[in-house]
Amino acid sequence: MIVARTIEEITDTIAGSCVTIGNFDGVHKGHQKLIQHTCSRAKARDLVSVVVTFDPHPMRVLRSDITLPFITLAEQKIDLISKHGPQVCLVLEFTMDMARLTPEEFVKKYLLDGLKMKEMIIGYDYHLGKGRAGNFTTLTELGIRNNFTVDRLDPVSIEDAVVSSTRIRDMVQAGKVWPVRSLLGRFYQIKGTVVHGMNRGGRLLGFPTANLKLVDELFPKPGVYAIWVESKNKIHMGVANIGKNPTFGNDALSVEAHILDFKDDIYDSDIRIHFVQRVRDEKKFNGIDELKDRIGKDIALSRQILSQPEAEIQLTKPDFANSPDNK
Repeated sequence: MIVARTIEEITDTIAGSCVTIGNFDGVHKGHQKLIQHTCSRAKARDLVSVVVTFDPHPMRVLRSDITLPFITLAEQKIDLISKHGPQVCLVLEFTMDMARLTPEEFVKKYLLDGLKMKEMIIGYDYHLGKGRAGNFTTLTELGIRNNFTVDRLDPVSIEDAVVSSTRIRDMVQAGKVWPVRSLLGRFYQIKGTVVHGMNRGGRLLGFPTANLKLVDELFPKPGVYAIWVESKNKIHMGVANIGKNPTFGNDALSVEAHILDFKDDIYDSDIRIHFVQRVRDEKKFNGIDELKDRIGKDIALSRQILSQPEAEIQLTKPDFANSPDNK
């Protein structure tokens, strides 16, 4: 997959395209349906399949007062999009100048002149351009005048509710990491760099932990989770604690992962945590011995959870930033 940050990078390389466009926060099953349908239609018409998305998220520009955490930041979003087969991902910088473009202006500048678009695939509720005026009806009329077709897909529903980024965000923040897998098509994951912590896990408790420098924005509800830890192209069982370590009187939120049967030095390296199931709430214990006993039980329970067939996981592909196509 080719990743471009400006339309000028790819304008002269595309003779005709099938395009889907959106924010794609989470790249959930609804988004996956859009991307896969775009790829299918592009192949059928001998066109280039293109996903157009934005960075930063338009809400960060239009509503700076809203501090909603996003499910996937740009790097992870691009990586997830690439797994569903598009040939090009165009990541446009969203600015106030772009927000002022009418649907006709945006379509002409980016999609027609830039991508030579012949077919457009949108979600059931997608709007484009100033004042969200570019809906299915207006885009279809625009297509008739400019020789492109517009297809709108119905929403994906799971358990009688539409799959949406808002629904996923609410579930993750409530700690419902096991059921959210059915909406994402994967376990919810975060990525971060392992940094030095308070050195209590191994020294005091006998359970060394990898402390993550927080980069992602959306974290599950504080508590203990059975997890898979992805490190240096290998997958390991683990237990994560999200919270403030009340037994030690901490104030700052931390994410700590105890990787089972693991002794490698991974300081300053990146790891990815896949949250499988919530084990318990965070709790203040009466002392070190009580805490050690509870951690031992958490580990035993996590081993049991992760050993179930439905908890299996495959190693993710390398991040696109490190792939040969991006060098």
